[in-house]
Amino acid sequence: MGSRLLLDTHALVWWLSDVTQLRKGAAAAIANLRNDVFVSAVTGWEITVKRRRGVMNVPEHLAVLVEEEGFTHLPLTFEHAEHAGDLPMHHRDPFDRFLIAQARTEGLTLVTRDHWIRRYQVDVLEA
Repeated sequence: MGSRLLLDTHALVWWLSDVTQLRKGAAAAIANLRNDVFVSAVTGWEITVKRRRGVMNVPEHLAVLVEEEGFTHLPLTFEHAEHAGDLPMHHRDPFDRFLIAQARTEGLTLVTRDHWIRRYQVDVLEA
């Protein structure tokens, strides 16, 4: 049985556009077919918001790209939202707080390079 990974938004964007940005260990883990790789609905929300503001250039139809990569969509649940709301305010980014809550609730390793996330009790794989 492999690992269960949740991609932070930047990790997904790097995987889809410039895999060389990812650390070798993270790229190998994402590519490993024994691992389950999840992409959160929160990531879709964050990318869409940033695309509309002109600060992120990511292809349209992201949901289709996620499926083509063989990744699993992770919906946002009420339990995730409650957990995110209960997290200490080490980090104020609402997108990251939801990802942290999802990783903790679902027992996933968060693939990220965001140093703030390490302040929470969540497994991290350095992106």
